[in-house]
Amino acid sequence: MTSIQADPPTEIRMAEIVFPNHTNHMGTLFGGQALAWMDKAAFLAAARYSRHTVVTARSDQVDFKLPIRVGQMVETIGRIVEVGRSSMKVEVELVTEDLHSGERKLCTRGHFVMIALDADGKPAAVSPLAAKA
Repeated sequence: MTSIQADPPTEIRMAEIVFPNHTNHMGTLFGGQALAWMDKAAFLAAARYSRHTVVTARSDQVDFKLPIRVGQMVETIGRIVEVGRSSMKVEVELVTEDLHSGERKLCTRGHFVMIALDADGKPAAVSPLAAKA
């Protein structure tokens, strides 16, 4: 089998369904649950891009635009948008999709800064982000 060397992947997508145990008394997704899904996507996007262990250094400006209701599918999309020496800025969006109509809505967006670590737990160099054509 031939291995093809490609640019590191910059995006991850995950899907969840909102169950009652994910919601508050109003039947909408707990903010903490939304943040957990977003941090997981940021972690996966950064680890996949860097091929290192990564940790969350910061979350910035998480905007909850629309409520996410029980029974909705939520697609969590994480994209590497900026790379420093050992840091990666990951934009994460929560998009709901009505499984019957297909209607999609951006509900939440935030940015996470992830740091790549070497085997000793020290910051590790990350490949620069390739320029988009």
